[in-house]
Order: sequence, then C-alpha cells, then structure tokens
Amino acid sequence: MVDQFGADLIVDSLINHDVKFIFGIPGAKIDRVFDTLNDKGPELIITRHEQGATFMAQGVGRITGEPGVVLVTSGPGVSNLATGLLTATAEGDPILAIGGQVKRADRLKRAHQSMDNVGLLKPVTKFAVEVEDASVLSETIANAYRIAKSGKGGASFISVPQDVTDSNVGTVRAIKPLSAPKFGNASVDDITYLSQAIRSAVLPVILVGAGGSDAKVAKVLRELLAVVEIPVVETFQGAGVISRDLVQTFFGRVGLFRNQPGDMLLKRADLVITIGYDPIEYEARNWNAEIDSRVIVIDNAESEIDTYFQPERELIGDIAATLGNLLPAIHGYKLPAGSAEYLTGLRDILATRGEKSSKTADRVHPLDIVETLQDIVKDDETVTVDVGSLYIWMARYFKSYEPRHLLFSNGMQTLGVSLPWAIGAALVRPGKKVYSNSGDGGFLFTASELEVAVRKNLPIIHVIWNDGHYDMVKFQEEMKYGRSAGVDFGPVDFAKYAESMGAKGYDAKSKEELKSILESIPDATGPVIINVPVDYSDNIKLGETLLPDEFY
Repeated sequence: MVDQFGADLIVDSLINHDVKFIFGIPGAKIDRVFDTLNDKGPELIITRHEQGATFMAQGVGRITGEPGVVLVTSGPGVSNLATGLLTATAEGDPILAIGGQVKRADRLKRAHQSMDNVGLLKPVTKFAVEVEDASVLSETIANAYRIAKSGKGGASFISVPQDVTDSNVGTVRAIKPLSAPKFGNASVDDITYLSQAIRSAVLPVILVGAGGSDAKVAKVLRELLAVVEIPVVETFQGAGVISRDLVQTFFGRVGLFRNQPGDMLLKRADLVITIGYDPIEYEARNWNAEIDSRVIVIDNAESEIDTYFQPERELIGDIAATLGNLLPAIHGYKLPAGSAEYLTGLRDILATRGEKSSKTADRVHPLDIVETLQDIVKDDETVTVDVGSLYIWMARYFKSYEPRHLLFSNGMQTLGVSLPWAIGAALVRPGKKVYSNSGDGGFLFTASELEVAVRKNLPIIHVIWNDGHYDMVKFQEEMKYGRSAGVDFGPVDFAKYAESMGAKGYDAKSKEELKSILESIPDATGPVIINVPVDYSDNIKLGETLLPDEFY
C-alpha cells in the first residue's frame, strides 16, 4: 500500500466535502499539501496575495453557502489571512482556512516563521485550532467545515505544523461528511404570536438582512409576499431578495446614513419583523434611535441585545421553515387603507429621487454609471461592489432581483474585496459575466489579482470609479469639519495597468462612452478594466435629510 501522509488526509477530506477550488500561496511549511494537489483534489488557484485568496474564498462562501477554502504557508502567509477572515466572520460568510506552521519542536523557539497562529486568528474566527497529531486531521477538518457554515456563517482556521503534514498516517482514512443537521422551525406558539401581531398591526414592515438572502429563505419569503401585503426594506447584504414581480413590496435599502425612504418606513411602522438581520449590517441605533420600535425577530440564532434592539419575541430555527409555517397563518393579510396610501406616497418618492445636479466636463455622474450598469446587467449576472462613495450610490440606486447577486462588504466595509469576489463569482457561476466595481483607491488594494483573472480567462468587467481620493472618507470629513485630510493620492493609468497584465483596458469619460464599451464586450471574454473619471460633487447629498417631515 502507498504511504499516506497528513497532507493526503487534508486533500482527501476536502475531496470528500466536495470542495471545488482552493485559493492560496505555497511555502515550505505547507508544500507537501500543494505537492499532493498535483495528483488529486480540488482545482488549485494560485493568487498574488494571501488576503486576495481569502477574499476569493469569501466570495465562494457567500454565493454558495459552502465554505470557500484558502491554503497558505506559515508566518506572514498566515498573518495575511487576518483581514479576510475578520471580514468573513463579521459578515456571515463561511470560510475554511488552512495555514502552515513550523515543526512542533520549533514552536516555542525563535525559529524561522514561528508564531502563535491560533492566538493571532482566534479573535477573528468562529473556530481556530492547531493540529498536533496527523491522525486527527480529517476529523478536525470535518468539524471546522461544519462550524464555518452552521448558524451564522464565518471563518474556521486550522494550523498544521510541517511535521504533521509530513507524518505517515498509516491506515487512517479521510472522514466523509455527515449530512447537515436539520433545524426545525420556530414553535407553534411563536408563530401564532407573530401572526396575531401582524394581523393587529397598522403598518408592519419586514427588514431583511444578510441571513434572509439565503436562496431557500428568499424563495419562501417571495411565496409569502405574493399573498400577503407587507412592505419590505433590505439591508445592503439583503439585496436581491425581492424579485421583479414583487417590486411593489420593495421600499429600498438602508445603511450608513439614516435618511432613506426605508428608514422613514421603519420609523413609521408599528411592527418591525427582522429576517436574518445582523446589527453589524446597520446598527439598530440608526433605525431605532428613539427606542420605540416594536420588534419581532426571525432568525436561526439568538440576537445580540442592546439598548436599541430589544425584540419582544424571537422566532429561532430554520428561517425558511418558519416563514413557510407563518404563511398560512397570515394568508390574505392586507394593510389598512391609510397605510396603503402612505406607502403610495413613499413609493412615488422612491421613483423620483436621485436627481443629478452636478456636471463636470470629462467626468461621469455616479447615477449615470448606475443607470448604465442597470441597463446592461442581466438578473442572473453578479455585481460586486467595493467600499467607497460608489458603495453608497450602488446600494441606494442599483436594483438587483436575485439574492446574493449584488455583493457588498457591509459589516467591516473592507477595501479591496470587489475584484477577488468577482473572481470567486466567475468560478462558481461559469459562463456568466461578473461586473466588479471599485474606486481608484480600493482597486489597488488587490489589483494584483487581476493577473489571476487573466490566467483563468474569467469574464470579469471591472469598472473603476476614479476621482483621485479616498472619497468616502473625504466627503464625510468635509461634512464634519468643512475640510478633508489624508485622502489624496497620485494618478494611475489604469488602462495601461490592465494591458500590462494581459487584460483589456479602456477609459470612458461619458455615460455614452461607458455604455458603448459595455455593449461591445462579447459574452466570451477575458477580464476588462474600464476607468471612469467620476464626478462626486453631489456626494454631500448622500448625508442630507431627503424626505419631508410627514414621512417620518
């Protein structure tokens, strides 16, 4: 029998868990695993930086609900995981990260790349452990994988010393994953309580968060909304839950500033039903500043309670199953006439907001970019959005009709996620274009990963909203202090940058040029970078009060 090493157990375990891709960078402390991947296992995607690899895995985790996998070496290989794992855990995205470690005998010495991997990453993960015996590698992976995707998703991290991957494991074989545990719906008493609360409410409102954007949850929620009149507000990570045939129930997204139609609706409501909502997406102190909202929660885990978020009831269990059992209890519910009239007025504001006032020569207004993308992007295509001023414009105005097809970093607001997420999306949604968006600042955080997209010939169209500043910081500083500080940097020729890596690069100085370029890109295409000089002089409006007093 051929010798089996710890590295074989790692790879065989990932095979058994049906992992399709591994993102990472090799090194001496983990190279036997990489060598094993030459012969078997998931497709290995070598990246240009460990942080980029982690973001790619996060994108896979968010879209599929199954942990994306990242594999790195010891020392800085592991430490470079921290931002990506933090972002994934904060935003509920399952990741399994495996990092190399020095030999066990060197762990307590000042040896090359020796450090406390688990101590570093434990605060930013759901589960972090170092394996001391090769025979338990597979069971550790099985548990880490399950923990990463259970309840609210997040990151699991396994540190593996070099001599553990190199150990002969004899007849030990990789564990095959058990079937996922089936969670029940909320209790009959809880469902009855909620149904009675809805039927007695004058204006109930549903606030959908990241947990509500799960495909199964979204499907049942849509079935409910087809027969029940309840308005819906999304967080940024809840985007896409409302389908085209249910747009009459949609009253926008909320996040960052409390000045959107959805904020006013939440304030007006006499019952707020949160579905898969996590306060990190948009703290309750923003939408419930007066601490007077009546809140009932539907989720798969207990809420974190604070002064501004004190739900009177929590329906804990499988969210989709709970909604399925709620449906017959409230079937046919209709809003009172006065509430319907109020929503008509609010809907008119939603339809007419977004007036463009600024106009700078050779620069494109944010709404022109949004409108152009809206005309081009198909419902089943993915749009990823980096953090920056563009993130606010896209979250407020870009419409998405399928869950987890419009992706934001809303919990950590981490710069640099858009392009790596787009790579992950293109891999798990083959044959579909991905439209990635970033500012000129955020793009260069992970721009080296463009080479990965070129190498894999992925159909990614990346739009750079270029203004020469860290503008999301800039305009907020100006709102507070009347001036900005520490937000300026020098120019980059992004079209030439793209071409230097083998991608196509364009400059678009008008809405018409942007539309022409986007329409000319064939379906079977490799990566394209479009640099768009953007006119952000209307940004000050993003923080203003937008609605008249009667809508509060």
